[in-house]
Amino acid sequence: MNGLVAGAVLGATTGLGLWLVSTRLLALRRTDLRTRVLVHLRDVPQLAPPPATVGGAWGEVFGPILRHGAAQLERVVGGAASIRRRLERAGLDRTVPDFRVEQVVWGLVAFGVATTFSVLVALQSPSRVVPLAILCALSFVTGVLLRENRLTAQVRRREREVLAELPAVAELMALAVAAGEGPGAALERVVSRSNGALSDDLRGVLARVRTGTPVALAFDEYSARTGLPVVARFASGIAVAIERGTPLADLLHAQAGDVREAQRRNLIESGARREVLMMVPVVFLVLPVTVLFAFWPGVIGLNLVTP
Repeated sequence: MNGLVAGAVLGATTGLGLWLVSTRLLALRRTDLRTRVLVHLRDVPQLAPPPATVGGAWGEVFGPILRHGAAQLERVVGGAASIRRRLERAGLDRTVPDFRVEQVVWGLVAFGVATTFSVLVALQSPSRVVPLAILCALSFVTGVLLRENRLTAQVRRREREVLAELPAVAELMALAVAAGEGPGAALERVVSRSNGALSDDLRGVLARVRTGTPVALAFDEYSARTGLPVVARFASGIAVAIERGTPLADLLHAQAGDVREAQRRNLIESGARREVLMMVPVVFLVLPVTVLFAFWPGVIGLNLVTP
């Protein structure tokens, strides 16, 4: 059995090495059109999205394979627009091909763990090869889906941070505007003196303003880009106030109050839900122990008295 395991490991390692060498040689032989043409077009702006990057020495070896796998995954799964929007909402400096490469890596890690377990089980019972192969395939799919669920969790966490920062940022902008500064100067003052998720988003809006975009248009673009209705109303309200000349300070104070009221209402609702959940340990843990302590001495006494 030990010789069989050693032979299987040696054969798998040799096959993997030969496969890597052959694929790398084929990749070196074929020069793609991008490499041949873009050498002569270095001064032309790049309209196509950059390829996915895999850093380090591992990227030089496994980069082409991972990029090919990411392209195949994108072709099968699709939804590049949704992924791009969620990456922006999560504040991640990644492209869609980079995210697809991460999904492939997560899937391969899950596939490797499942394959190791399957090999150990198959050596003991060879009749389970087909269910174990299905398990390995499902593990790869699970790894890919887990990376996407992780992205969704990152989006939700960042949106909670944005909501927590919104009242303070709105009050700071209102104070700056009430002191006599314009919307652009107030935005710059607030961004330079605050840190956080919302400040990072407003820093992007300020960068758009500095490149020549009107302040109202920059806030309109941010309103369309964000996924939170409260933040969208905040940005669109600033844009409308700038365009129509309405008092901006009063608007910002009112929006900050509305956000605080919404947060207070959500806190009360969350507390009501948690109150029901707190009854679970009381009913299923504390109450049975209390009943046991109350009746156990009587049960022991009855056993001692009964002949």
